[in-house]
Amino acid sequence: MTHAIVVGSGIAGVTVALHAAASGCRVTLVTKDVLAHANTRYAQGGIAGVMFDDDSVEAHVRDTLLAGAGLADPEAVRVLVEEGPERIRDLVGLGVAFDRDADGTYVKGLEAAHSYPRILHSGGDATGTAIEHALVERLRESGVEVVEHAFLIDLVSWSGRVQGVDLLIGAPGSTPRRLVVEADAVVLATGGAGELYSHTTNPAVATGDGIAAAIRAGAVVQDLEFVQFHPTILAVGEAFLVSEAVRGEGAVLRDESGRRFALDAHPDGELAPRDVVARAIARQMEAQDGRPVLLDATGLRDSVEERRAFLAARFPTIDAAVRARGLDWATEQIPVVPAAHYLMGGVRTDLFGRTSVPGLYAVGEVARTGVHGANRLASNSLLEGAVFGARTGDVIDSDAVAGTWPDSPDTTMTRPVAREARAVDDLPAFSREALQDLMWRCAGLVRDAAGLTLAASVLSHWNSRRRTPQTESEFEDDNLLVVATAVVEAALARRGSVGAHFRSDAIADSESPDLPDRQEAFA
Repeated sequence: MTHAIVVGSGIAGVTVALHAAASGCRVTLVTKDVLAHANTRYAQGGIAGVMFDDDSVEAHVRDTLLAGAGLADPEAVRVLVEEGPERIRDLVGLGVAFDRDADGTYVKGLEAAHSYPRILHSGGDATGTAIEHALVERLRESGVEVVEHAFLIDLVSWSGRVQGVDLLIGAPGSTPRRLVVEADAVVLATGGAGELYSHTTNPAVATGDGIAAAIRAGAVVQDLEFVQFHPTILAVGEAFLVSEAVRGEGAVLRDESGRRFALDAHPDGELAPRDVVARAIARQMEAQDGRPVLLDATGLRDSVEERRAFLAARFPTIDAAVRARGLDWATEQIPVVPAAHYLMGGVRTDLFGRTSVPGLYAVGEVARTGVHGANRLASNSLLEGAVFGARTGDVIDSDAVAGTWPDSPDTTMTRPVAREARAVDDLPAFSREALQDLMWRCAGLVRDAAGLTLAASVLSHWNSRRRTPQTESEFEDDNLLVVATAVVEAALARRGSVGAHFRSDAIADSESPDLPDRQEAFA
């Protein structure tokens, strides 16, 4: 019997596990934290899909390709959109209760860069939690072996093929143990790398472990320069994402004087593509000495009472978080800032999750399927996990039985290699905080050659002084260094601006915000 190991427990990983088990595989799912603690549970915006008669596959395909700024793979996008409705119906069958109107039809949600309100939500702004709960419940009934608190140290390879995983297992407070588990196939579903940045919407477990392990195994990676920054994160208390759906309902962005500045950047204003809105916010923050901008939802209903009731019903999770911070967004504007949110690039795969290394698959945010291009269309990420998770799970057993592996992805897209360090005086000692600050300043929302070259030098310096990690935290730091090096190298190689990758030195100076001197910040 084919044995498949799935690393990760979000929508992509659990979907792979369920489909692989249904196709006859013995499946072991290992997860870094507890089973339900994955990026999926934090998804507020919903899941996009062609579920209404007056929408169309062609419209969703067009919106996705436009958001991807010409760099999305049309074939992958068509797979995503055409198979998406069936995967959404699968989720309904598993018990996900998407919000419905009184007549029983799904509530339509509109988000940025969609030409049609095709976003489905559950519990208003708790879609990810609803999906994760339903999938975990089904997984527990499926016979899939689950190992929690299992950290992926590395992939195990023999004769050019991945044949298992090296794990560090141990709940907090216990003594961890190393365990090598052999398998016929390994599926990376480890999520992204939000912990690269000092401001992120991702949970603390998002340290790029799967991407780093794939790079060490020689897998092709692509598009790592495309990091999506969510425009609106609460600037009070712990980082908390305020869904784009709030702006879809009509909330607007204002500067300190009350002006709607987003219209200066794009005719669609607050509903322009995320990268445009995030940069507009960063530009405005620079103009007001780094202070947050304001999200204004006070115009969504005529009276305060109606507004309060609407916000609590439509966005219960956000409403609770706002109120917990002592704010009343029914009567006042709330402060928001951008934060790293989603990695469009990753381990390059074919349309069935296969990577360039035999025996290794990748799904979800860790993968580069080609559907997002240079900028992910809102609410396509949950859909990607469901669609490509199912496709991957369905082929693992037949791949193992066949004993062959398809041609590798285009090997011209090789993994980035760190550059030689240039002389920089008084380089800082490595710490995760120093790395996050470096990436935020030099490889964040706005980039240029000087900042990226400085980042490459600092990363090279830190890489040359790495010691063999011993603890889970040290392994995470090691992975963050590997991924940061690859992100910076990819950003240096792409000299033009496209999508989420914005080079201030590729446009007229008058169009880019003034940024603090990065050399001074790290000297």
